[in-house]
Amino acid sequence: MLMIASEKRHESKTKLLDAALHVIRAKGYTATRIEDVCEAAGLTKGSFFHHFDSKEALALAAADYWSEVTSGFFASAPYREHADPVDRLLAYVDFRKSILLGDLPDFTCLVGTMVQEVYDTHPALREACNRSIGGHAATLVPDIEEAMRQRGMHADWTAESLALYTQASIQGAFILAKAKHGTEIAAQCIDHLHRYLELLFAPPRLRNRTSQRSQRSPQKEFEFRSEI
Repeated sequence: MLMIASEKRHESKTKLLDAALHVIRAKGYTATRIEDVCEAAGLTKGSFFHHFDSKEALALAAADYWSEVTSGFFASAPYREHADPVDRLLAYVDFRKSILLGDLPDFTCLVGTMVQEVYDTHPALREACNRSIGGHAATLVPDIEEAMRQRGMHADWTAESLALYTQASIQGAFILAKAKHGTEIAAQCIDHLHRYLELLFAPPRLRNRTSQRSQRSPQKEFEFRSEI
């Protein structure tokens, strides 16, 4: 009997967390009410307060739950099947583009949404969001390090900083999608990220040639193309 009751409590808590993921992404943390989460979960406020002391307590648990759910999702994603680390990194970016599906709350980031509102007012929640974003970025570090070793790169940047940059680019794409209320701009931003990473890990000869081209005047570029 105790086991059954425990399982029911766990099920109701999961329903509240699932509801929080959707409602907070749709409304933002500040505008989300406990009543909204309960309604989305199909549960009472009594059930809510059985599991959580406050909306902030729910949000803290939701940030950890988000990390758990998304880590499992990305762990089984097809980009991990590539043998070459650069191919894995580029396929990861393409995968992020491929899941820009449905309405904005369906694909935007819970912790990215929350931290924009709470970074100065809720330190514990800010740190939970930081943990989640940083934890996901860390999954890219081994591939970046392997790519740097394979290509003999001795850069003045670190694998950790590039992993975080990818997340900054993707989070920025989500913000623009919200501003323009559509996915097209997010897809374009992610395409730019792909091109940047592709160039970054290109053979030195190609990187140097592209760099030289970017420094030429339009007239010099015309002369260069005419000579080819």
